[in-house]
Amino acid sequence: MSNITQSDLHAYADGQLDEARRLRIEAHLAHDAGAAENVRTWRGQNEALRALYNPVLNEPVPQRLLAARAPRRRWPYYAVAAGALGLSFGLGWLLRAHQGERAAEMAALPYRAAVAYAVYAPEVRHPVEVGAEQQDHLVKWLSKRLGHELKVPVLTQQGYELVGGRLLPGGKGPVAQFMYQDAKGQRITLYVARREAEPRDTAFRFSQEDKIAVFYWIDGKLGYALSAEMERARLLNVATAVYRQLNP
Repeated sequence: MSNITQSDLHAYADGQLDEARRLRIEAHLAHDAGAAENVRTWRGQNEALRALYNPVLNEPVPQRLLAARAPRRRWPYYAVAAGALGLSFGLGWLLRAHQGERAAEMAALPYRAAVAYAVYAPEVRHPVEVGAEQQDHLVKWLSKRLGHELKVPVLTQQGYELVGGRLLPGGKGPVAQFMYQDAKGQRITLYVARREAEPRDTAFRFSQEDKIAVFYWIDGKLGYALSAEMERARLLNVATAVYRQLNP
């Protein structure tokens, strides 16, 4: 599937492929979360532009622009049409750039969370920077650094106790990582990143980063990613518990 190009993906998003090529692209998207997110973004742009400009296309041309006695006055029609086309083009690029940045942000979230898990989860002596015995201090400190009040979910019913947490560098600022552990030593990390974009929410999304499973979502100004080396269904149960506590 490596020979799939951006042009192929754009054609798929625009519905311009025959059945065979469409099925080929869909098979590729099933294994490429980044490409699938880009396609969703492009389709959203198409819908936004159609919603914005389709009503204009259905409006009748003003009678004064059709008057045969004043052909020299027809230039405003072409100017308006050219202006609308230029505005559409400009808005399309701005919207695509903005939504592309959001898509890139979402794609980076599970990867960064998985890397942080892979680095710190195996640590025996120093898995966290501040231990659970100083939870109040930990939460206040990380909340201050991220500029947003953070909450630490309680996962005892799921069999996990808080080990502690640490501050990490993110793509555009500090990131918080909370670590949990069960009686067998299995660890889970909750990665929390502050977003500078407008507040928004997304549903659970899943990413498999090598051996590490990640459920991630955006809630307002924060992006969350729960990571562990475990089967998807089991991690989903924990992720659901985390989400419900963060959104009572």
